[in-house]
Amino acid sequence: MLLNVVQYIINLGPTVILPLTITIMGCCFKLGFKKSFRSGVIIGIGFVGINLVIGLLTSNLGEATHMMVTRYGLHLSVLDVGWPAAAAISWASPIAAIMIPIAMLVNVILLFLKFTNVVDIDIWNYWHFTAAGATVLVLTNGNWGFAILAAVIYEIAVLKIADWTAPMVEDFFGLEGVSLPTGSAAACGLIGIPIAKVIGIIPGIKNLKADPESIQKKFGVFGEPMMMGLVLGIIIGFLAGYDIGKCVQLGIIMAGVMFLMPRMVKILMEGLIPISEGVREFLQKTNFGKDRKLTIGLDAAVAVGHPAVIATALVLVPITLFLAVILPGNHVLPFGDLTTICFYVAFIVGSTKGNIIHSVLAGTIVMALALLMATNIASFHTEIAKMAQFAMPKGTTMISSLDLGGNFLNWIIVKVFQVFTGGFIL
Repeated sequence: MLLNVVQYIINLGPTVILPLTITIMGCCFKLGFKKSFRSGVIIGIGFVGINLVIGLLTSNLGEATHMMVTRYGLHLSVLDVGWPAAAAISWASPIAAIMIPIAMLVNVILLFLKFTNVVDIDIWNYWHFTAAGATVLVLTNGNWGFAILAAVIYEIAVLKIADWTAPMVEDFFGLEGVSLPTGSAAACGLIGIPIAKVIGIIPGIKNLKADPESIQKKFGVFGEPMMMGLVLGIIIGFLAGYDIGKCVQLGIIMAGVMFLMPRMVKILMEGLIPISEGVREFLQKTNFGKDRKLTIGLDAAVAVGHPAVIATALVLVPITLFLAVILPGNHVLPFGDLTTICFYVAFIVGSTKGNIIHSVLAGTIVMALALLMATNIASFHTEIAKMAQFAMPKGTTMISSLDLGGNFLNWIIVKVFQVFTGGFIL
């Protein structure tokens, strides 16, 4: 019964969950129902717009990546089913019913202990915590204590990474009072940001600069973000074997993504800023909020609209497919998560201040590691899917995903618990 209620709430999606959460939060902090409700609705509208644009990106890019896989005859034994399948599998796991209240309670406790400044209202993305718990539940043959501990460890790590990256989120992405406790972005940022920093000091490479502003300055109208999207879309269409007309069509769609996404984020921020400021003012009047800057934790979707993020992600799509073929030890065929690479590189791009060259180089290393990690724990991913009665794709015996299987935080948690259970396999 409880699981059905949880799944019903989750199935509403962020476009409904966020307005409700924001309205309740605003009322709790005495901002008034009218102001809270208005902000919640605007935030919901913003997420509708963001999801529409992301859907435009993923549906068209997904078709192109499928054509690339088919065209180049890629055959690998483990299929990347993508984050939507991974999320559905996680929410269908036995541990899902109790993870939302546990995750909320952990966040509240950590806030009171001043261990974090993130007020995490991104309930949908609690599925990353649940996924870590579900993986360890399989690993330990049904040990619920270990499973819950793993999920909590994952959550704490994500909140701390969100704290660490919050100044960057404000300075680079312009999202004041916002942090991004999204499990996939946090995990990739944890290893990607240090890699990007090293790349930024390598002689010869450190001086290579290609951010949207410098590109536009150098090329004028042809350097605008929408033009970057046009060119990259045409190139991907060409790699997919499209005819000229369809290449141009894909280019226009990618240009539209580049142009529309920042405007959708602005709508969301219009609703968020009054709530963020109101909550901060209320808390700063109490001992709870003194001498600290609290942030509201949102889905990393609010950051993926930056032109440098989209450009980096588009370049990494064919690179990741190429890596899958040449990388020794890889058995994962990247597919479902290729369209969401923008989430994985968001923090990397922010750390390079939008330098697309440095971001692509760091992203290449991160995606290579993700493929190897996804291969390494594919068996656990497959077992979770079977436990959740997931319908395996026809002709597939093993599945994984770059989001869950190739997630550094999830992978390291699995390795730690393997040590405790005596089954460590590198």
